[in-house]
Amino acid sequence: MNTRKYSYEQEQRIAKLLNGKVNANSGATDFYKGDVRTMAFLVECKTSTSPCKSVSIKKEWLEKLKEEQFSMGKLECAIGFDFGDGKDYFIIDSKMMKFLVENYERDV
Repeated sequence: MNTRKYSYEQEQRIAKLLNGKVNANSGATDFYKGDVRTMAFLVECKTSTSPCKSVSIKKEWLEKLKEEQFSMGKLECAIGFDFGDGKDYFIIDSKMMKFLVENYERDV
């Protein structure tokens, strides 16, 4: 299976999980950036083509995603990634983490 197939599967999986839409051509259009969009979020997906124990996250990915988030008028953004095993994880900024903790703890 080629890299595009793995990426496509991950984008579809994350879009379904978040009730979002996959951006055509992995966001390489003038109108839609990133890989998956919801009403409030823009998600950039990174996948491994074979099982691995570590993944490197580049700061430039986060910086570019922040710019794309702003240009698309989204409130938040995240990087979705996997270790080649089909289980997705997300990188969010400290503002979103604080929001999640405050809202979870309010309801506990």
